[in-house]
Amino acid sequence: MQKDIIVVGAGPAGLMAGGRAASLGATVALLEKNSRPGRKLLITGKGRCNFTNDTDVDGLIAGMPGNGKFLYSAFSRFDSHDLREFFRELGVESKTERGKRVFPASGISKDVLRALVMYITKSGARLKCNSKVKEVVVSGKRVQGVVFSVGNGEAEFVPCDAVVIATGGITYAATGSTGDGFRIVKELGHTIVQPRASLIPLETVESWPREVAGLTLRNVQATLTVDGCKAGSEFGEMLFTHFGVSGPIILSLSRAAASAMVHAKPGITLTIDMKPALSREQLDARILRDFEKHGGQTILNSLADLMPRHLIDVILQEAGVSASKHISQVTREERLLIGKTLKELALHITGLRPDDEGIVTAGGVAVDEIDPRRMESKLVQGLYFAGEVIDIDGMTGGFNLQAAFSTGYVAGQSWAEGR
Repeated sequence: MQKDIIVVGAGPAGLMAGGRAASLGATVALLEKNSRPGRKLLITGKGRCNFTNDTDVDGLIAGMPGNGKFLYSAFSRFDSHDLREFFRELGVESKTERGKRVFPASGISKDVLRALVMYITKSGARLKCNSKVKEVVVSGKRVQGVVFSVGNGEAEFVPCDAVVIATGGITYAATGSTGDGFRIVKELGHTIVQPRASLIPLETVESWPREVAGLTLRNVQATLTVDGCKAGSEFGEMLFTHFGVSGPIILSLSRAAASAMVHAKPGITLTIDMKPALSREQLDARILRDFEKHGGQTILNSLADLMPRHLIDVILQEAGVSASKHISQVTREERLLIGKTLKELALHITGLRPDDEGIVTAGGVAVDEIDPRRMESKLVQGLYFAGEVIDIDGMTGGFNLQAAFSTGYVAGQSWAEGR
């Protein structure tokens, strides 16, 4: 079955690439090793699919700290407005929530996947599941075809003029992201920047987080330092877990932690300011007012208006103040220590959770070996890349999916336009 283009992987990047190429007249086959397409897409945004961020091109680049400038051309050709209009035309309206995060109006990720499958079907692309690509065949630095197998069957060679690698990264292996594309591409001579999980929960030396596991803190400021140097700071929501910490601002900060751990074992500290809106003096005045309000009660009861009940014991323990003390027994120095702990609650990071718990992969095909205007390999003619397989990664908030859709759009269109 001679094809113009074979797309390897039917996630968001692959579906966009295949649909775009087919809509421009190319004969396209999408080969997906899973039994159905878009498995990882279904679990994004906690099943709600935060597929982009309502910002301009500069904002999208800023949201991609991992080689965001490489994406300037792709974002300029297909930005968040274009993506929302694309889905609207396929019957999926969208809504913007906190942090400019964009979701389908229904809040159901299946609606996004259903629209993408409808798109490739209408465009004429052929989707073939349970098909695992083993090799991209190249001769004279030009793509000749792919070797793939169906199920446990024998390998089959299919000739084609172009191949789009859209195999994803190494996170959420159960959805099919097992790093296959990195092996295939490396065999063709491309450099693979060490893949690693990003946007991933952090493990701590301290065991007390498990005592408050499940507790969410909102409107806090978390700051990450690496060997004493500030590596990042985020305001928003976080979560304590049985192993340490997670939640949106922790995931954002985890990128700096992961980068620091690639070649070394640095000292990493997470400092939480639970009352960032208050100065030290203002917080002390607030604590004094609460002490006066609760009169002869214990300090444990007097702090219930200031912080979550489950966290009071932890704060007092970290401050070195007995929870059984009556307010009248608390010294000024102890009161100031409580305030200091609320502003500087420290956790020491020992490592990252397993790669499979990461949201996105950092690392991948080196961007200096890819033409950013076409997403085509500079080493092999007819070889294109889209999505997470490229060494690009972003923050939470829809940036990574927008990058997948934009690179997929450019990869599919570039070959079709230039043939």
